[in-house]
Amino acid sequence: MNRFKDLIVWQKSRTLVKEVYILTNELPSDERFGMVSQIRRCAVSIPSNIAEGCGRNTNADFARFLDISNGSSYELESLLILSIDLNYIQRGQFNAVNLLIQEIQKMIFKLKESLK
Repeated sequence: MNRFKDLIVWQKSRTLVKEVYILTNELPSDERFGMVSQIRRCAVSIPSNIAEGCGRNTNADFARFLDISNGSSYELESLLILSIDLNYIQRGQFNAVNLLIQEIQKMIFKLKESLK
């Protein structure tokens, strides 16, 4: 499989990256090299690993990259929860992005299952 751009989960994760970048623009500037950087790397990792997995030769390799992508989605979710705890973002901002994260997590799971 090498048509990652056709995968809806990849397209939605691109949207997630954009939303995360918009959200993190509001975080304190002193967090630019801390939380902001880590949150953005997690978000970018999701579509990047989906794409990289598509370029692999076996379904097992693709599934491994889907696992990495899914792990990044959970790390992103955790970092956003910590951002609420630190009063960097509001619960409503989190909820909007988290709905997309959860949708992507379900789609990654189903895609991985379809590879078996």
